[in-house]
Amino acid sequence: MLDVNLLRNNINYVYKILKKRNFYLDINLINKLEQKRKIFQVKIEKLQIKKNQITKNISQHNIHNISEYKVIVININNQISKNKIILDNIKKSINKVYNLIPNLPLNDVPIGNNTKENKEISKWGKIIKHDFPIRDHLELGILNKGIDLEAGVNLSGSKFFVLKGLIAYLHRILIQFMLNIHINNHNYKEIYVPYIVKKQALYGTGQLPKFSKDLFHIKSFKSSNIEDYFLIPTAEVPLTNLVYNKIIKEKELPIKLVAHSPCFRSEVGSYGKYNKGLIRTHQFDKVELVQLVKPEYSIKALEQITENAETILKLLNLPYRKVLLCTGDMSFSSSKTYDLEVWFPSKNKYYEISSCSNMGDFQARRIKARYKRIKDNKISFIHTLNGSGLAIGRTLAAIMENYQLKNGEIKIPKVLRPYMQGLKYIR
Repeated sequence: MLDVNLLRNNINYVYKILKKRNFYLDINLINKLEQKRKIFQVKIEKLQIKKNQITKNISQHNIHNISEYKVIVININNQISKNKIILDNIKKSINKVYNLIPNLPLNDVPIGNNTKENKEISKWGKIIKHDFPIRDHLELGILNKGIDLEAGVNLSGSKFFVLKGLIAYLHRILIQFMLNIHINNHNYKEIYVPYIVKKQALYGTGQLPKFSKDLFHIKSFKSSNIEDYFLIPTAEVPLTNLVYNKIIKEKELPIKLVAHSPCFRSEVGSYGKYNKGLIRTHQFDKVELVQLVKPEYSIKALEQITENAETILKLLNLPYRKVLLCTGDMSFSSSKTYDLEVWFPSKNKYYEISSCSNMGDFQARRIKARYKRIKDNKISFIHTLNGSGLAIGRTLAAIMENYQLKNGEIKIPKVLRPYMQGLKYIR
């Protein structure tokens, strides 16, 4: 969430910046709620001062009718309790409003409404001109008996899939390959995380309360209580929440974490000819990168985490482009985001394969993740960053399409062959 003091003391500035995201802050509502909060806080403070003075006089025997004043103290306590209940309700109303306010974009983020206004930063790799009719990855997967959508539908419903044989093997190897690069070359620490989390974890990273419909909910029946849990939409959620309500020593920063996990998303409204096969599914695997850093380092860390993801694409020799998202296309919690988009020959276009974001202190405020500065022992919020390094299903699909041969076989990238016991083709 945003700094509450910023909202209270400079709300017009916040309104102006959020307008770039097409988010219009209800200033009147916020001012009204904050005014109510102040009124009742002052009431409680005055009652507390009055009570303290009477209590002090009683203890010092400065008054004669002690029993009478004890009754007064009881009445004051009742008034304080009643006003605290009202104040708590006002604060809950304020929090509901504040929890729905997105992060402020950084100054260099282009202003825009949608993907058309994103800014292309660079392109890498040579797009191969095939001299034969191009098959998409789904056709190639069926031809090589490696993708079984029908089995996925029978088991779990639409937008689920089953991988078999060498395609499943390549999928598994991609996970191992990416983890090895990020751990050994980029110095990330490997973490294994739960795939089911509590509501608080999703609130902390910004998926709740606004994006509840995008999540898979789970009901757990423990004794007579029904508890809400969620399948993770990304390993970013558990990784970031590892520092929930913690104060980290400055010397421990930066913290660089990597995890492989399945990800679960409802993908509402994602049906269509461009989302077939492995492009958009309810369950997919991803290698996730998370960095926890000091505030002054987060701008540089975003460039680093993006370069780390780019390294995988370069090693696989997959053509891609780097795009800076405009204000209208960024995620709720992000202050700046780069998307990496890989080339899909069958669609003659680039598709997102990684999204790398600087969240600033937005998530840290929600999860109370702080660090203690060495120079003055001051407690400050850390900055959090995350990026896909990469999405496994889309990487697999991109390899299948970019490395396809005329006869329908798929050439295995050279860098992956040692992982696959020297295998050169999927036949």
